[in-house]
Amino acid sequence: MDNPNESKWAWTRRAFLRTSLAGLGLLGGRLICPSGVFARELPEGRLTFFNVWTDERLDVTYRSEAGAYDLEALDDVNHILRCHYTGEVGAIDVRVLEHVNLVQKKLGGDREIHIISGFRSPEYNAILVRSGRRAAKNSLHMQGQAVDLQIPGIHPKMVRQAALELGYGGVGYYPRSKFVHLDSGPFRHW
Repeated sequence: MDNPNESKWAWTRRAFLRTSLAGLGLLGGRLICPSGVFARELPEGRLTFFNVWTDERLDVTYRSEAGAYDLEALDDVNHILRCHYTGEVGAIDVRVLEHVNLVQKKLGGDREIHIISGFRSPEYNAILVRSGRRAAKNSLHMQGQAVDLQIPGIHPKMVRQAALELGYGGVGYYPRSKFVHLDSGPFRHW
């Protein structure tokens, strides 16, 4: 017999994926992505992650060449980008994955992406806010719409510049902590 929680999660992730894809927009049957890039123009949907808190690695192809998202692969992404403090898994917005992918490919590589923060539970986010860290009270991390990352061998200034040139989503630069924030919100930078 199926686990009712699994069925609920399967429905939830499918609903989330449909919502995320709708958010990317459809025009004449063509998927529009960051900065007017069409799905057929997106780079290969493959990323390699390393979670700096859990020492876990994931090499994942989350989107086929035809533009179809692999739900099992997205589950794996959700897991590795979970809140390291509570272990809570949230659905990561595919627009964030595409943002990370476009930045990575713009930098000319397929290097491992070190994740500082992906999904954040409300509990952990509140701790960061109370401790005076630069965490927003209504952080997009809590909606699975943001990641903080490093790409070994590439200075964070270069990562930031590549993201700014794309003109998509939020781009934050934290030089003292040596990471870049990318999100799927409106284009802005700090």
